[in-house]
Amino acid sequence: MPTRHDATTTLYLSAPEMIRLIRRKGLAACITGIAERIEREFLRWEAFDKSPRIASHSKLGVIELMPIADAARFAFKYVNGHPLNPARGLPTVMAFGLLADVDTGAPRLLSELTLTTAIRTAAMSALAARRLARPGSRRMALIGNGAQSEFQALAFRDLLGIRELRLFDTDASASARLAANLEGQGLRIDICRSTADAVRGADIVTTATADKANATILRPEMIEPGMHLNAIGGDCPGKTELHRGVLEAASVFVEFEPQSRIEGEIQQMPADFAVTEFWQVLAGRHPGRRSDGEVTVFDSVGFALEDFAALAFMAETAAELGLGEVLELVPQAEDPKNLFGLLGLVQPAQPAASLSS
Repeated sequence: MPTRHDATTTLYLSAPEMIRLIRRKGLAACITGIAERIEREFLRWEAFDKSPRIASHSKLGVIELMPIADAARFAFKYVNGHPLNPARGLPTVMAFGLLADVDTGAPRLLSELTLTTAIRTAAMSALAARRLARPGSRRMALIGNGAQSEFQALAFRDLLGIRELRLFDTDASASARLAANLEGQGLRIDICRSTADAVRGADIVTTATADKANATILRPEMIEPGMHLNAIGGDCPGKTELHRGVLEAASVFVEFEPQSRIEGEIQQMPADFAVTEFWQVLAGRHPGRRSDGEVTVFDSVGFALEDFAALAFMAETAAELGLGEVLELVPQAEDPKNLFGLLGLVQPAQPAASLSS
C-alpha cells in the first residue's frame, strides 16, 4: 500500500487497477480468497448491523445502496441492474463500494465493484453449494450465459470439482461466447437447445438470467431428486426465475431473510413459508442437505456482508501487491473546524482609517 495512505487519505482501486490486481493475484486465488473471507464473516453474523438494501426502481432497472457495519468498519455498495444496458454498450450491472472506519467515519477504501461483484457472487454460489449440493457433484447446467457465467463456471470448477457444463441462453451468441472463453479450462461444454435439455441429469442448476420479470425458467417437472438449484437471477421485486412449485418441493436457503422476502424467489411465497439463513448452516445450527434425494435451493440475491468481505479481501491484496492510488477524498485542514478557511476567501484585515482634523 502506498506510504502516504494514512488516516486522512483514501486508497482508490480503479477498474484498470482492479484488473491488474486480479491478473497478478490470479482469478482462482481471488475467488477462493473471497469465498474464505465470506465464510469467516458469516460466522460473525451476529456482530454485524444488518438491513435490507435501499432500492430505487424504474421501468428499465433498479439502483441500490447496500450498507453494513461491524464495530470497526462500515461498508456500502452502489449497484444497478439494467437488463437493456448491453444494447447501449453498458454492462447490466455496474458497482462501486467503500470501506470506512467506524470510530472516525473516515473513508479508507474506494473501489470498483463491477468485476469484484462478479467474483464475490461466484464465490458465494460455490460456498453455498459446497454445503448444499450432493457430494461428488460433477455436472452443472448454466441457464443464462451473460456476464456472470464465466465466473460461476470457474468457481464451481475450482471449489466443487464441476467438470461438465450444459449451457442454455435464449441468445445463442451468449452461449457461444461463454464456450469460447472457457476453452482450455478443463471443462466439457455442451450447448443445449432448451432449459429442459440443459438441466436433464444435472447435479447443480445455476440460473442467472437478466430479464426483470416474474419468469418461470425452472418448472417442477424439470427438477430431479437430489438437485441443488443456485438461483442468482431473481434479485429485485417482480423478478423471479423459479416456479413456486419448485420452492414448495425443496429446502430453501437464503442470505438475509428480510431482504430475500422482498427481492428473492421467495417473494412469491406466503410470509410463513419456511426458509433457512445460510449462516446457520456454516455455524452448525442447521444440517443443510439432509439426504442425497433432497432438492435444495440457494435463493441468492446478494447481501452486503458478501461485499464487506470482498472489499476487505481486495484492500488486503492491494496492500500486499502495492496497488492503488491515494486520494484526498476528504478536505484536509490544519484546523478541522475551519473548513471555510481552505477556500482562501478570507481577506486580510484592513487597518482602520486614521482620523484627521
